[in-house]
This record gives sequence, C-alpha cells and structure tokens, in this order.
Amino acid sequence: MGKKSNSKSKLFIIMIILVVAVVIVALGWYKTATSPVSQESNMVEFEVEQGAGLGQVAEDLAKDGIIRDANAAKIYNKLSGGIVLQAGTYELDSSLDMKTILSQISMGGVVDNSINLTFVEGEGVKEYASVIANNTDNTAEDVYALMNDEAYIDSLINKYWFLTEDIKNSEIYYPLEGYLAPNTYKFVDEKVSVQEIIETMLDQTEKELEPYRQQMENSSRSIHQIMTLASVAEWEGKTSEDRAQIIGVFENRLAKGMSLGSDVTTYYAFDVDMASSDLTVKQLNTANPYNTRGPGMEGKLPVGPIGNPSVDSIEATLNYTTTDAYYFVADKNGKVYFTKTDAEHQAKVAELKAAGLWHTYQ
Repeated sequence: MGKKSNSKSKLFIIMIILVVAVVIVALGWYKTATSPVSQESNMVEFEVEQGAGLGQVAEDLAKDGIIRDANAAKIYNKLSGGIVLQAGTYELDSSLDMKTILSQISMGGVVDNSINLTFVEGEGVKEYASVIANNTDNTAEDVYALMNDEAYIDSLINKYWFLTEDIKNSEIYYPLEGYLAPNTYKFVDEKVSVQEIIETMLDQTEKELEPYRQQMENSSRSIHQIMTLASVAEWEGKTSEDRAQIIGVFENRLAKGMSLGSDVTTYYAFDVDMASSDLTVKQLNTANPYNTRGPGMEGKLPVGPIGNPSVDSIEATLNYTTTDAYYFVADKNGKVYFTKTDAEHQAKVAELKAAGLWHTYQ
C-alpha cells in the first residue's frame, strides 16, 4: 500500500509540474504575442470596414504587421468580454502593444481623410471640373464624360424636379451647367466619385430651390429660362439690388424684341477669360446660341446658363425690379449705371472713360 501511495503522489506532482510548465509557456507566448511588433515607431494606415468582426480584423492586423499574432488578439477579446470595433480609417503604430492598438480601434480614433471642395458662385462646369480634378482621384475628363452621359442625365431628370428636358438641347455645352449649387462640400476622402459629387451638389440645389418651387413652376418663364437669366445676372451685377434691376432691364429688352446685348454671354460662348482679355469685334458679331451680342438673338435668351448662379441671383430673377431702363453699364469698380436710351447709355460710357473708370486690360 505504501508503494502505491508514493507512486500516486509522484504522478500528481509530475502532473502539477506539467500544468505549471504549460501555463508558464502559454503566458510567455501570450506576453510575446501581445508585445509590440517593432521597437521603433512605424505608422500604418488600417481600415476597419463597417460590420467587420474582431476575428477578421485580427487576421488583417497580423497580415499588415501591426500586431504579432491574430490568435492572441482573439484570446484577449474573449478575456476582455468582447471588443466593440469602430469602423473607419486609423493610423496605427506597430511599436505599441496589441492591447493599446485594439483599444484605439474600439475607441474610434479614426483618421480624418475628409476633403473640402469649394465651388465658387457664378463659375461654370469647366472651373468646377478643375476643382474636382485638382482635389480628388478623378480627372476633368471623368467629369465631362459623366455629364454628357445621356442615360445618366435622364436618370437625374427623373430624380430632380428642377431638371427638365431643356437641358438636353444639343447646343448646350454642359447639360448640368447652372444647376450645380455653389458651396463648400465635405467628402470622406479623395476617392469620392464624380457621381457622388454631382448628386451632392444637386441635392443642395434642390434644398435651395424648394422655397421657390411654386413660384418657379407658376412663372411665365420655364425653370431653365429662370436659371439662365440668373446665371447672366450673377456676372453682370455684384449686389442683390443691381441684379434685380438688371433682370428688369432684360425683361424690357426681351419684351421689345431687343437682344440682351450681354457681354458676359459672349465671353462664355467663346470660352474667353473675362479677367484676362477683351472681346474682339469678330466674336461679338459671330452667331452662337449663347452669344446675345451676336446676330439672330433678338428677343432671345442664351440657350442655357453660362455658370452656376447663387441663390441671391435666382431670387433676383424671380422678384426682379420693374424699371423703365433698357441699358446698363458697370464701371471698373463694379458700380452699375442704368439708362433709358442708347444715347444716354453711350454718354455714360464716354463719361466713365473720361473719368478713368472704364475697365482696361493690361
């Protein structure tokens, strides 16, 4: 009996030693597996997708060299009662231990890769395409291609009440010209698609036009005509008061069968930079559906907007000031002068030139 008791005691001791050894080895492995991958700081961008589980995230962290062992992360997850992951893009330092890295992901300390795109009032699709090309992964050609995609334009007409078949006129340079609300927009990152940008802008246009919807739909002018006039007023006047009176002048001229005679439409028609050069006689006299200084434009509006107007210009167009003026001219400081007759108009131009208030190009 004594020998059997001794044998059992020895076996028990051996088992305890083995268990302790296994525990020591396991703890050693776990300590090593949860320690930093590197001694020196090494920042790695890592994305946690919406709905991702800890198992897959742990595998990806190990694959990217951010933690040592995915299994250790899974064990830690169970021991801690379950980690709630926050989706987003993170800048993770592989010189930190696994616990700290998982804590960062659970706290949601995401990297802000968002971008702001600013589209200026009055500017057109050409300028907007440059903004997109200079700040995102898209090119200007990507913008033009989507804007000229007939199926896409049809889908937008079906989606937005203010877009009509008028924008599909083959003589229009860009179908969405005039309908992209000028503003500063925030997007997730540079990978944003052209479609998302366009529809974000159109959503803003819808929001801005909604208070005027009934007035626009009940107007004697089509929505397209309203947006066209507003885009011209945007360039011709600086203040709300001036723009409202400029529209009043345009209405007088149209009613009398006169051309608008607006230089800004000619600049747009021939893609001339207003800030750098004047128009030539040939350009002014060349027929073009945008050029209201050209032949055959008596009593007509440009075929479409010449830029993207502000809400101020749209409101000025809808609620224009009735006037007896048929002419206006602005000096180099942007002050607008209104006159009733061509003789008065020419006299005002001469007066401004004599006073050194006429704009000249260097």
